[in-house]
Amino acid sequence: MDAAEKGARYARVFRKAGVLLGRGRIARAVQVLEEGRILAEQMGDARMALRFVAEIERATSQAGTLN
Repeated sequence: MDAAEKGARYARVFRKAGVLLGRGRIARAVQVLEEGRILAEQMGDARMALRFVAEIERATSQAGTLN
């Protein structure tokens, strides 16, 4: 898989998670981000996996402020 295709797949994951976060579906957004992290790890992209982890942490902390 070339870099452009990887980037497109990651972008779709982030876009989907963003839509879910915008709708307040934080648990589902975290699940989507976790799937993205797993995808990145399977592709050997440690830096991208860390970005997904950072977004998961941000989304879960956002959920904590809503309660």
